[in-house]
Amino acid sequence: MSEFFDPYDADRPLMMKCSCGRDHTLADHHAEVAADEAARELRARSETAEFEAYSNEFIEASLVKAIFPHDEQRRLFLRAVGKGTAMAAIASVLPVASLQAMAQEKQGSLEKTKLKIGFIPITCATPLIMAHPLGFYQKQGLDVEVVKTAGWALIRDKMLNKEYDATHFLSPMPLAISLGAGSNPVPMNVATIQNTNGQAITLHVKHKDKRDPKQWKGFKFGVPFEYSMHNFLLRYYVAEAGLNPDTDIQIRVVPPPEMVANLRAGNLDGYLGPDPFNQRAVYDEVGFLHVLTKDLWSGHPCCAFGTSAEFIQQNPNTFAALYRAVLSAAAMARQPKNRELIAKVISPTQYLNQPETVVAQVLTGKFADGLGKVQNVPDRADFDPMPWQSMAVWMLTQMKRWGYLKGEVDYKAVAEKVFLITDARKHMKDLGIEFKAGPAYMKHTIMGKEFDPAKPEAYLSSFAIRKT
Repeated sequence: MSEFFDPYDADRPLMMKCSCGRDHTLADHHAEVAADEAARELRARSETAEFEAYSNEFIEASLVKAIFPHDEQRRLFLRAVGKGTAMAAIASVLPVASLQAMAQEKQGSLEKTKLKIGFIPITCATPLIMAHPLGFYQKQGLDVEVVKTAGWALIRDKMLNKEYDATHFLSPMPLAISLGAGSNPVPMNVATIQNTNGQAITLHVKHKDKRDPKQWKGFKFGVPFEYSMHNFLLRYYVAEAGLNPDTDIQIRVVPPPEMVANLRAGNLDGYLGPDPFNQRAVYDEVGFLHVLTKDLWSGHPCCAFGTSAEFIQQNPNTFAALYRAVLSAAAMARQPKNRELIAKVISPTQYLNQPETVVAQVLTGKFADGLGKVQNVPDRADFDPMPWQSMAVWMLTQMKRWGYLKGEVDYKAVAEKVFLITDARKHMKDLGIEFKAGPAYMKHTIMGKEFDPAKPEAYLSSFAIRKT
């Protein structure tokens, strides 16, 4: 990758000692103050939401269980008087403070409290990142250091070397690592999907007259990693246009923070990358948004939060606490009313290091497209945490389609071993977080074509362009 332009040495502002005593620019100072204020407001919203959640089914179930600890006794009481009458009677004699106290089930002691979690500075990691300044980890008794990391290969290596306890993953990475594709096989798990949608194909401004992918023969594209939805969706898209991604275009691995600089330098004609770097190319007037990946597959997974199977086995209570923290953050991120404040919180240097307006355009879905229009796409990025196992099966079909996996693949067994959908549902239910019901293996529509996870080999065989 030495041929690529390094953005970290270019156009860096002169650092001067700020009046607050830190070495940063005045603009950075104001940004951090704004981020702190936004974080305080979001924490207040979170505390209000938690109180409201405890007043619903979760607290009711805990109260009845506390008063009637024996299962048969509890069933007889509810059958005799009904749930509504039972809760009215309880509410008439117990104050709210007592209700809350009784509803709190004692959690198991944490095996490990000081944790390191890796992340790549992209909006896909929003729940994992915002959980840090908003105190979601702290609320679970965890002292978490979120560590900005340069690229996905380094994320993988640090997980394999046990330097990170858990991490921001590309969704296909735990599948690949578990199967030994691109590394030694080590069992990994996806606890939650970090984000859905949130990607785009961005082209250099000089290609505004080449909107038909059939015109892209010879183009050089960047993707963040081989085992990524970005790589698989780009390959799928150009193959549907009749181009072979292995021979008709060049696909190069480029760390997300370097994508805009390499587009500007002419090293790339475009990239299928994560935000905010699609929007940053528009902001810098070097690129335009050709297509959002949500228009290829609405609700597709992008990044994930996960850890090793060994960490979960050795630290079950710590893992459960991490689960609760990240799920709570995802629930807050899903609400459109919070998006602008979240953009303030995650934009500063220690997290995304991006202009707040760029991040806000991504999260709110109100954005300039680089083609002279302002678009309004509320679900441009979303944060549905459910790790559907059917999505894992689709990723495995694409890994096999393009030669990343050889031989027979037990799609269902791998998906169920790596994607922890049962755990996610349990924790979301316990937290009072709404989630979409449905089978773990639902059908998906990708570029107008139905994917049935029950028939992966038939789906794979249906493609005219694939690795032979």
